[in-house]
Amino acid sequence: MKQFVSIFTFFSLFLFAQERELIPFSKTEFTYIDKSGNERDIDMMGKDFIFVSVREEESDGRFYAVDRDGTVWLSGGISSGEEIGFTPSGVWSVKYKKRFYTSKKYPEPDGSNNMDYSLFFTPWGHALHKGSINNTSHGCIHVQENDIRRLFAWAGKGVPVLVSRHRYIHFARPDLKRIYLTEKQYRRARHK
Repeated sequence: MKQFVSIFTFFSLFLFAQERELIPFSKTEFTYIDKSGNERDIDMMGKDFIFVSVREEESDGRFYAVDRDGTVWLSGGISSGEEIGFTPSGVWSVKYKKRFYTSKKYPEPDGSNNMDYSLFFTPWGHALHKGSINNTSHGCIHVQENDIRRLFAWAGKGVPVLVSRHRYIHFARPDLKRIYLTEKQYRRARHK
């Protein structure tokens, strides 16, 4: 009977607990609501961080690398957990990085690395890593190889990772237009 009560308590807490929520109000200002419903404002100005708007109805399905002066300098498409909640919203940080990594829970049948360029950010093993943005994940955030390589080189241990189910593109659009429209001007021409 005691075991039944503890199992029931666990599932009722799991089922009725509020989700974490992160709401952007500018490129660097957010409100974070924890599982208990407590709110706190977060100002990321002066800090490098990664913002991820997971691919769901009211979000962008993109990551954004924001440097300490508040400029979005890199962005790209992502895919995330196949079910709502598989990729947890919240304020996290890069716990550790692994250049080559194979999932222990969801390994590839051929034994190949399936989580290269991993930036692990939750205690449960969620990471941003190389993967197809056309397929959902088991909870990690898939990023295309050319983008994750740049993100992996830039983000060190401790860099904040903010995961949200809200749109962010309207804050990032001016920076992205400026960067991506002028980036081609700085590339060197290849000599034949």
